[in-house]
Amino acid sequence: MCGIAGFYSSRHSYTQEGERWEKVLECMNRAQKRRGPDEEGVCLNDHCGLAHVRLSIIDLNRGRQPMTRSVAGRTCTVSFNGEIYNMPQLRKELEREGAVFESDSDTEVILQGYLLYGEEYVRKLNGIFAIALWDALEGTLYLFRDRVGVKPLFYTRQKDTLVFASELKGIFAFPGIRPAIGREGLCEIFALGPAKTYGKGVFRGISEVLPGHYLVCRESSVKDICYWKLESHPHRDSFEKTVEKTAWLIEDSVKKQMISDIPISTFLSGGVDSSLVTAICASELKKQGKILNTFSFDFAENQKYFKANSFQPSQDRPWVEKMVEYCGTNHRYLECNNTDLIDNLFRAVDARDLPCMADVESSMLYFCSKVVGYNKVTLTGECADEIFGGYPWFHKKEAFETAAFPWSNDMTARQALLKEELIREVPMEEYATAAYEKTVRETPVCSEDTSEERRRREIAYLNLKWFMVTLLDRMDRTSMYSGLEARVPLADHRIIEYVWNVPWEMKCPDGLVKGLLRNAGRGKLPDEVLFRRKSPYPKTYHPEYEKRLGEMLLDVINDHAAPIRSLIDREKLNRFLNTPSDYGRPWYGQLMAGPQMLAYMLQVNYWLEKYQIQLIL
Repeated sequence: MCGIAGFYSSRHSYTQEGERWEKVLECMNRAQKRRGPDEEGVCLNDHCGLAHVRLSIIDLNRGRQPMTRSVAGRTCTVSFNGEIYNMPQLRKELEREGAVFESDSDTEVILQGYLLYGEEYVRKLNGIFAIALWDALEGTLYLFRDRVGVKPLFYTRQKDTLVFASELKGIFAFPGIRPAIGREGLCEIFALGPAKTYGKGVFRGISEVLPGHYLVCRESSVKDICYWKLESHPHRDSFEKTVEKTAWLIEDSVKKQMISDIPISTFLSGGVDSSLVTAICASELKKQGKILNTFSFDFAENQKYFKANSFQPSQDRPWVEKMVEYCGTNHRYLECNNTDLIDNLFRAVDARDLPCMADVESSMLYFCSKVVGYNKVTLTGECADEIFGGYPWFHKKEAFETAAFPWSNDMTARQALLKEELIREVPMEEYATAAYEKTVRETPVCSEDTSEERRRREIAYLNLKWFMVTLLDRMDRTSMYSGLEARVPLADHRIIEYVWNVPWEMKCPDGLVKGLLRNAGRGKLPDEVLFRRKSPYPKTYHPEYEKRLGEMLLDVINDHAAPIRSLIDREKLNRFLNTPSDYGRPWYGQLMAGPQMLAYMLQVNYWLEKYQIQLIL
């Protein structure tokens, strides 16, 4: 993967001050250098500047960017972050149409495809991507984002200039753009966080290109075009046919995403999702006489302090051991201790440019930093729960009866440490309700749906648009911070499109959670792993961890210069610290309970301080 950045204005002639604007592009590159440690480049035109930092995965020598090609007097330049998994097929099609390639990179496939077919070519791409493409003849900048939103792409408008970047820090590297938030931003942080509203960048004036959309920037206008969205229609396949097609789609997606000029690996938790991806990869590599590298994650002394609950019924290691033996992989067990976990809380904010999933994110950041010492490309089992209905809220009565985000429906828990004045001034509950209702209204429905099936679609759509994207953001930022490319084959848009319309009695036959996925995996995994009860990403239960967080937050509150001091109530904090944590009652998702609230507040303070954010209330 890589990082992209740049700017556009029809009224500027950047080449007249070429040295100055090339330095701006280089500054934007430096801000995002961790995304692409191998190479960097810039390209400046009269009205557009493009920047790129590269993590070399395919065509290591000839895939440099920004890349420019000219055909029949038409010159285009592209800066691209991502991978195009159907690149070999697309290349053959383009060659039949007369395209002549100078490299083996998927970047050039995008360029040649655009030169032949124009902006509609994005519909042919199967992959994860954020693309900036400058058409000099048209004087137009295009910003494309993949269908699901795996790769980030933010932008802002400063008078007549549009500025864009893979990460928020890239935008702040542009002259004159300063971070600020108002009431809306505070609602994003405290009412919705660590999720955020799709299309918004939390900071004032900053947006993101929506998944499945692209922007057309021409003269003084910016046009937003949707090229992909989910559609609801009746499902006519039998259960047997549905299982067969799902199995084929999963295997085809995993095989496509194994494309790389350097060795790949997988994350292996011992759950059905990562185990299925691992089994397919290991089988394919064995045909080539190769052994797959796999990695699993846990926390120091978790065997001693682990507390089983309704969300996390068992530890992963015994199941990982079964899969390592079954697949014959070269496996490494990685552990994170309390000190590393806390230190990486703040690096996780550096990576995301926002407060994030507390230690759920900081631990992943730490693990990715270790994995990259062995492999620069990995495949993960992310997104299966959102697509196949694996989370508890797909099955609980409360989710059907409560008009709120099912993973975060108690605002009082979110406000447990906040000052009453802030709660009165910032409309958190109303903001969250409006965000929820907007997504529910957008949910694609089918005329044949029963009221129960329609509600299931709403819950599924909320998961795809909010919860899944939060986890994808976590995976992108934590991996790219160390120059690791993490791929998510179960989020292939073809799988999402197909499974979206499969009725619940097929997704969850006889009440079996993720039964469709499990049946699609028959023959690829041992049955005991295939039908293991779901257990989410691990977290620490070490009592010393929560104690240290509490002490750190008290120190912050006692610091008169700490920006969060104006937001947190000291008495509420003392009561919170003296109340035993209930790990089975999280305030976000399945993993973020009492300790994660303390960690999140520490992240908020660090974020406000480091980014010198202006609060405009």
